[in-house]
Amino acid sequence: MREREFDEQTLDVRRAWPLFWRAIRLRCPNCGGRGIFATWLTLKPKCPTCGIDLDRAEDDYFIGAYLFNLIAVELLVAAALTVVGVLTYPHVPWTLLQYSTIVLVLGGAFACYPFAKTTWLAFDLMLRPVTPEEMEWYHTGGTSAGRDLPQL
Repeated sequence: MREREFDEQTLDVRRAWPLFWRAIRLRCPNCGGRGIFATWLTLKPKCPTCGIDLDRAEDDYFIGAYLFNLIAVELLVAAALTVVGVLTYPHVPWTLLQYSTIVLVLGGAFACYPFAKTTWLAFDLMLRPVTPEEMEWYHTGGTSAGRDLPQL
């Protein structure tokens, strides 16, 4: 197995913008194709447009997406609580904030999860761009479960 080459293109910001722009629009970060979600919380196995395997590695590939989701939701909840606290000071509705935080965290986690998955995929594509060998692998029926996957 040969080692993957690292070049200037890997961390090029000009290449990262399109990846993340496609991801926040819930499109395939690789090609911009639509229809990559089977349900709100589940990605299809492959992009219907370019054929890239949307789960590019091991079984625990999307742990990074869980981290992205957690950070995004916590930042949004903290911002909402800060705004309400500042606008209602000195009579802050603490009880209302306490119970509304539960709703915000659960609703936010559900609402942000697809964005976290596509953003994680874009981050992975930024660090490990798709190689021609990898695309050929996918077009010939290879999956990320294969031991001889060209991306690794």
